[in-house]
Amino acid sequence: MLANEKITIRSRLGFIGLGHLGSPIARRLLAAGFPLLVYNRDRTKAVELADLGAEVAQNPGELAREVDVVLSCLADWPAVEAVYLGKGNVLRNARPGTRIIELSTISPETSRQLHRSARQFDLAALDVAVSGSTPTAQAGALTLFGGGEREVFESAESIFAAIAKQWFYMGPGGRGVAMKLVVNTLLGVGMQAIAEAVALGAGLGLQRDLLFDALAKTAVVAPAHTGKLATAKGHDYAPQFPLRLMRKDFGLILDAAAQVPLAMPATQAAAVINAAEASSRREEDFSAVIRQMEQKAGVENVLPPAA
Repeated sequence: MLANEKITIRSRLGFIGLGHLGSPIARRLLAAGFPLLVYNRDRTKAVELADLGAEVAQNPGELAREVDVVLSCLADWPAVEAVYLGKGNVLRNARPGTRIIELSTISPETSRQLHRSARQFDLAALDVAVSGSTPTAQAGALTLFGGGEREVFESAESIFAAIAKQWFYMGPGGRGVAMKLVVNTLLGVGMQAIAEAVALGAGLGLQRDLLFDALAKTAVVAPAHTGKLATAKGHDYAPQFPLRLMRKDFGLILDAAAQVPLAMPATQAAAVINAAEASSRREEDFSAVIRQMEQKAGVENVLPPAA
């Protein structure tokens, strides 16, 4: 693509990483009419999208050679590094002028590292951090925070409009993921505060369903947490935002705080509870800390009855 050329519905997109957020985002792009080439390490997830009209690449390098824009939504920095700089070889295979839109939550410094590497290959990179859960992605109602060159960010608005309800340009490379860490600080600490409040209410004898229903209608519970109360009320902790990813984000947040330097005692305490729950259970949603705090309070029947 030419410098500052707008991405349009005719631009061919490549998508790498079809996990909890990547898959619904890719489906939204397909539904919007973008030609889409996909790759995922677990090929079955890519085949599911092929049934909807996507093409499937054999490897990230093949994908990079064939598209105008590479998007990726990966678990962590080692995965990002492997795709772009390691065996995936995306940077070496992409044509000069290709746009990179990296959606993963990684540290600001490692994001800047990717920006610098992309420039060496005459590629334009954006870190576009994603705020929202699986249902939000399915609805195309995500919030996006972008870092990189403003002109490149603005050229990608047709993509953003297909997957998000709002998007914000935050500044140079790394600023998008920096904003995501700010947001997820509130997400993780807020979830722990709700878990403690629920446990307190139950310990004080409040009827569980009434407690959950009333709390969800108060002004102090953020919209992102309201849905978590509804699912936790029914003992449903199916992963929409898994504990392991919240644990990873807590680590990024606290590492970033150490560089400021800034003490974050509430975040540190919430991270400890999250990590304990993440290490003791199978893949579950980060709201499972509610169950953990109920159990600490000695509340009975916090698990659903056996089928």
